[in-house]
Amino acid sequence: MAERTGRTVRDLRRGNRARVLQRLYFDGPLSRQELGPATGLSSGSISNVVAELAAERLLEEAGIVGSDGGRPRTLLRVAPGGGLLIGIDIGETRVRVELFDLSLTELARAERPLARDGYDVERIVGHVGSGVTDVLRQAGADTRRLLGIGIGVPGIVERGSRERAVGEAPPAPGEVGAVVHGQTIGWRDVPFERLLRDAVDVPLDVPLFIDNGAKTLGQAEMWFGGGRDAQAAVIALIGSGVSACVNRGGILDEDRSSTPLEWGHTTVQLRGRRCRCGSIGCLEAYAGAQAMRERWHEAGGPLPPEADDETALAALLAAAYPDADGPDPDPVALSVLDETAECLGAALADLVNLFLPERILLGGWAGLLIGPHLIPDIRRYAEDYALRHPAARTTIEMGRLGPDAVTLGAATLPLAEFLAQGGSRRATDAPPSVPAARLPTAADVVRNRHRTPAR
Repeated sequence: MAERTGRTVRDLRRGNRARVLQRLYFDGPLSRQELGPATGLSSGSISNVVAELAAERLLEEAGIVGSDGGRPRTLLRVAPGGGLLIGIDIGETRVRVELFDLSLTELARAERPLARDGYDVERIVGHVGSGVTDVLRQAGADTRRLLGIGIGVPGIVERGSRERAVGEAPPAPGEVGAVVHGQTIGWRDVPFERLLRDAVDVPLDVPLFIDNGAKTLGQAEMWFGGGRDAQAAVIALIGSGVSACVNRGGILDEDRSSTPLEWGHTTVQLRGRRCRCGSIGCLEAYAGAQAMRERWHEAGGPLPPEADDETALAALLAAAYPDADGPDPDPVALSVLDETAECLGAALADLVNLFLPERILLGGWAGLLIGPHLIPDIRRYAEDYALRHPAARTTIEMGRLGPDAVTLGAATLPLAEFLAQGGSRRATDAPPSVPAARLPTAADVVRNRHRTPAR
């Protein structure tokens, strides 16, 4: 039976389950009595939904708290063992694959280093396929419990003429699915979802979620990191390349949005350096780790051109900021980093003026390395280049989730759909039989996700 709005009883039931699961996931543990005001559902609806989810082993008890003059109240939380998630970062130095439970505690990981200029599509697809097999084998995981695989990629992701609706089946074998355009890595119209579907050894009904790496980083920081309480935030990803994501709305807002930006290819210098995208004067040509390596070498820095970006950036920072009992700071290295800070500050000022964010977070492996040294100068330059009023309302901070944040954010892609569907499982799934475990709070995620439980 459908209501006048067109929503069916099944839609309403799924919506109620989603409200309860989402509220418990982000704000739990909570009692049944607290869930009513938090979700807007009646006590009868709360009882029915909780009973359903508990029977499916998606909820578990989390202790008892007293109440003022009444009976003690049982707290509820989402059960970590209610499903498995895989997050994958197609990075610029490696492919990282991690297996998580529902609490986003890491259960297993696999890494595949990438040689310089190693973006051959077949090689990347092979790394993903073998990495997924490795983490499932390490954890002895049952693929029937796998809720989905999220993948963060460099570049622009297209999904055809429309987005797939919540609950809609993934593309059938032979369909294209998500297509990736990665100009800086030589990917043009790559049918990445179709290629991965052929290479990843999981059931065909396990959904794949492919999105821009800056967007997955942004979602991780908004859910669990420095953007958690912000209504408008920009997350900047600085690695070998540079990108960003604009996020608006709270975690549970229905109209929240997340927009990846090719920020690294905005112009910071007229008639400037040639960027690897082919244009000139791009931010990435000054602030990306690859560009910093090249600029230091061209200025006479003691580094062979074949050094990889991670090694080069570490050496550049060591030369600019030596130990107290070491040599004097290298003025060439300091000059390179000061120019980097000014370019980043000017480009961040553009984001401040355009999007009026409350908060800007610097992340990515290179951003996390240079940030502690450069963030005071980056803030100063951003203030110089931005309008005073929006600049005064914006803070510029470091990301809080470390170098694995893209992988963590990729895992939130299937998790978000699982929560939005009210915990609905694939038809082949059976409720898992697993021992109870404590679900971490958001503050625990960073500590717990590298902890592999004993099996």
